[in-house]
Parts: sequence; structure tokens; C-alpha cells
Amino acid sequence: MAGKEEVAILKAEIVSKTIVKQSSPTPSHLRHLKLSFIDQLVPPSFCIPILLFYSASESNLHDFNFTQISENLKSSLSQILTLYYPFCGTIIVNDINHISYVDCNDNGVVYQEARISSTLSDLLATRNLPQFRDQIMQFLPFDPYTREYDDVVSECDRGVVMMGVQVSEFACGSVAVGACISHVVCDGATMVSFLGAWSEKARATMMAGGECGGGGGGAPMKMEGPEKFPARSELELSGIIGGQIGERNIVTRRMVLSERSVSELREGVCGGDENKYTRVEVVTALIWKTAMEAKATVEGAGGAPPAAPGDYASIMLHAVNIRRRMVPPLSENAIGNLWQPAVSPLVEIERSKAIEVKDLAQVVRETIRKIDGDYLRKLEGEDSELGFYEMLKSFSEALFLVAEKGIPCYSFNSWLRFEFYEAQFGWGKPTWVCFLGVPTRNVIFLLPTKCGDGVEAWVTLNNLHMAQFEKNPYLLRFASFDP
Repeated sequence: MAGKEEVAILKAEIVSKTIVKQSSPTPSHLRHLKLSFIDQLVPPSFCIPILLFYSASESNLHDFNFTQISENLKSSLSQILTLYYPFCGTIIVNDINHISYVDCNDNGVVYQEARISSTLSDLLATRNLPQFRDQIMQFLPFDPYTREYDDVVSECDRGVVMMGVQVSEFACGSVAVGACISHVVCDGATMVSFLGAWSEKARATMMAGGECGGGGGGAPMKMEGPEKFPARSELELSGIIGGQIGERNIVTRRMVLSERSVSELREGVCGGDENKYTRVEVVTALIWKTAMEAKATVEGAGGAPPAAPGDYASIMLHAVNIRRRMVPPLSENAIGNLWQPAVSPLVEIERSKAIEVKDLAQVVRETIRKIDGDYLRKLEGEDSELGFYEMLKSFSEALFLVAEKGIPCYSFNSWLRFEFYEAQFGWGKPTWVCFLGVPTRNVIFLLPTKCGDGVEAWVTLNNLHMAQFEKNPYLLRFASFDP
């Protein structure tokens, strides 16, 4: 295995770039895609990235050469995009960069092939290094947050491209599949649904000897969001969720809580009743507690002022998937943004008192459970003004505390129930699924581990806060930054 110094300069060489279009044109009556007001909340240039790594030593990749693998991925992608036709369009924005609509113009998606001179094990050996995030960014077709890809945009007539894919081959024969899909039409549930449908189609195409057609490919997507939650054209909603993308003095670290550690954490928090709090609730509370303590330690160093109420003041936001919470529930194949920001009340704790995980877990539980059928019913349809403005008021109050009062908001996204490890393109399950975090302070993503009920957390904090966060003794009882 190469040493860490050598792996630190790993480079991806792009060997080809093309545009993949869907195998059937989009019907004219579907050309302009309506959006929901939740779709309007995200920045028009923001993409959701995902990386799936397939190890040659843990799969049957050796049965195929890279050309066969890539051609099958392109063929199956072309077929499945017929169902996910908005991904082949472009986002149309107005003069002040607010989303107008999605033009489903069949422009296609960017598809790149890359070659890596190092091995997958070389890359995985650097997962605890500060520069790791920059390493894995090379496995994506473009930067999902800054969108520095003028050559890609020029492939389209106008607007912002919706999707890109990069397939990379390691020297050892392992393969990485990276995808970026516009957040305007995609949330985490949409991403896992798309990957499931694409991988199913790829397996069917491979079994058919590479011929187009064949079975598989999942159920057609459904556009239920715009009907349930109509767009609010009279409001300047676009991008208010985005935060400060690309902030300076922040760092993203990956940490893992094993299945055993999660069980021990829950037992310690819940006592004899392990069903009292879910793993999402206790892991969120643990990270929230540690982040607050890190901030207080940094800002209290060097002549701290006397202890005062609010030393540990913060709020917590959790993105809640609403598909199953609707009455009646929405389809799991419903694409777009079908989530709601659950915002906690302001939490204030005196410096002289300990922050208890169980207390924060209760706050997390109560906050998430507010997003129920009754809450969502108030947001549905054209006559939803009261519920909509109540939601906007709650979010605006949180933004005020952050922007005007300097109160930190720790934003959590849980993908723990999403079956990313079931994305099998014909050579086995992924060895590792990676998200890479968001370059915005105080944002945390929770992903499942490959085996069991462990949790992989991608945490982005101010770099000084992170220095305290990652050496917190209580956190290190359960989490590892070098698993």
C-alpha cells in the first residue's frame, strides 16, 4: 500500500466526457416542470452529491473490463432517464437568480470517465486526513456547491444543468460511481430511488447481454410535490435554505459510530427502555451537545467572562422526510423536495451546568414529531396561507437568531433509512458510500454504515470549534475519527 504522503497527491485523470440523453424524448406536455414551494427553498445551483465505491476484491468486477462496465452504465442510464426526464433538463432562473421553472428540454446529463493511478485501499487509508474531502471531490463530475464548470454549462442552450455522472477506474480494478443531481428536483430520498432504479436497469441490461430494453428499472417517478405544495410565485423564496456555501475557516470531518457504540449510547441515554429514543435522536443529541461544548470552550478561552445564562445557547434544525408522514402517505417514488425543516426552540444552558444528552434527545424528539399529518395538512393546496406563513415564521425566527444574535443553528440531515448499499449495478454491493459533507458551518449529515445499524456522520464546523469537538472525551467513548 502506498504511504499517506503519496496518497495525499492522488489525482483523477479525465479520459472522456460526453452527454448522455434519455432513450425516448420527453412528451411536449411535460416540457415545463412545475415546482413546489419546498423546491423553491433551495439554491438553484446547489446539487446533491453521492459517491459509491466498489472494491475489486469484494465483488465480481474482475469478470468485466472497464469499457464494458462504462458502456453498460451509459446504456442503462439513458434508459432510466426516460423515467427521470427532469434530470435531463435545465433550471431556468430569472434576472435575480431566482428559480422560474425546469425546462425538460432533453439536453441530457454530463457523463465522464476517469482513471486513477492509485488503488481504492490507498484512498480509503486517508479517510481520517484533513485533505480527504478534497481527494474524493475528484470523483465527482463537478463541484456540487460552487458549480465551477463553465465548459459543462456551455453544453446547454441556457440555464443550469441538472445532473452529472463520473465513473472512475482505480489501478486495482475497483470502480467509483459519482453523481450530482440538482437539489431543485432531488432530495436524499429521490437520490436513493434514482440509484435503485438505475442499478436495477443496469443489472437487467447486463443479463440481456448488453441489449437495450429488458426488465427492471423500478416504477415510474411521481411528481406529487407541486400538486400538494404549490409554488409561491409572489415570494422571494429561492435559496433561503442554502446558507453560506464555501465559507472560510471551516472544516469537514467524518466520524463513525459502530452498531455496538450506538447501542451503548442508547442504553446510557434510555436506561432500561432502549426504545425510548431512536438512534437518530441520540446521535443527533450527542453531536449537538459536543458542538455546543466546543464552541463554549473556544469562545471562553483567554479570559472568559463570568458564567451567564445562555452560555450554551443554540437551536437545532432537522430535515424531515414527509413522504410517510402525509395523510395519506405519498409514494416512495415521489421525486423532488418532500421534506420540512423542523426547528427546535432556543436551548439555553448555563455554563456551570452539564449538558445532558438525554435532555437534548427529548428536544430532538419533540421537534421532529411536530412535523406530523396535522402540521402538513395545513401546508397543502391553494388554501394553505396560514400554515405556510406559520412555517415561514418559524424558519425566519431561526434565521434572525443566527444572523442578528449570533446564535448557532446546528442543521442535521439523516439518511440512515436510505438503502444506498443496495445499489448493485451487476458486480455486487458498494464497499463504501460517501456523501462528503456540505461546505457550510454547523451542518451534519448522518449516513448508514455498510454493516449493521452503525452511523457515519459528516460534520462541518468552524475549524477552531472542530479542534475541540474531535477531542471531546465523551464523544470519543462512542465515535471514531479513524475507524
